[in-house]
Amino acid sequence: MEGLVFKSTGSWYKVKAKNGQNYQCRIRGKLKLSGAKTTNPIAVGDRVNFEPEMNGDDFWGIITKIHQRTNYIIRKSVHKRGHGHILAANIDQAMLMVTRTYPRTSQGFIDRFLVNTESFRIPAILVFNKIDLLDEDGLHIQRQLANVYQSIGYECLFISALKNKGVDNFNRHLQKKVTLLAGHSGVGKSSLINLLSPEIGQKVKEISDFSLKGKHATTFAEMFELEANTYIIDTPGIKELGMIDMEDWEISHYFPEMRQYLGECKFNNCLHVNEPGCVVLNALASGVIYESRYMSYLSMLEDEDNRR
Repeated sequence: MEGLVFKSTGSWYKVKAKNGQNYQCRIRGKLKLSGAKTTNPIAVGDRVNFEPEMNGDDFWGIITKIHQRTNYIIRKSVHKRGHGHILAANIDQAMLMVTRTYPRTSQGFIDRFLVNTESFRIPAILVFNKIDLLDEDGLHIQRQLANVYQSIGYECLFISALKNKGVDNFNRHLQKKVTLLAGHSGVGKSSLINLLSPEIGQKVKEISDFSLKGKHATTFAEMFELEANTYIIDTPGIKELGMIDMEDWEISHYFPEMRQYLGECKFNNCLHVNEPGCVVLNALASGVIYESRYMSYLSMLEDEDNRR
């Protein structure tokens, strides 16, 4: 029997069969040893084959096969060095929820997320939430930040889940797609999903007054069907993003403003740091490439976790 993984706890998986029945499934042992070095061999969004079982009125199953993925979003595992953790698979687009306060999302975090999506050619949208908390100066700074990303081709949405502002426009971007929604704990992912579909009832926690950071409300990734063929995946809050299996020379390929100069530098293996005849450095000096984005690029080069 074939089904779609809607929830992953690491040991149990909620799988929805084509007939609409939900099954609680486990993995057949040998599947745990196959594939890439990840902490979760199966992720939300995976299509799987499973052997159904009945236990009284409960529906159970054993997953026997994982179908080929079209793409996936992966992050560095926080528990196992050298391993990755797949956030979701087979998605049409990824949305990163950004907040300028309570908690603050750094530009470095944004850029690492976008490099991750670019590496799998997944369209990405930035969603600026909690605009109701910003004064005039704060809104101006937010607009400047958004302009950086809009100028290189990323769409930016501005919403207040608390005040229900901009939510209709956000919802229009979800139609007939599978969307991953990611961000730090406390940025409002679960609140927004509850607003879109109140019967979902995702848990929501308050921001810590001491650290001004979010508390984890979502423990496991879970996909919800908002309407026919429209799915959204809520993910646990991400504290930081480390790149997985990415060589130094390829990182610049995932910065659109650098990728346009691919092959134009004097040296084929140019890392755009201090090499002579580097067109990327010339573009940086002339203001075509934003310095903040370039600094994010350098930080990724310096991160040992970027290397195999």
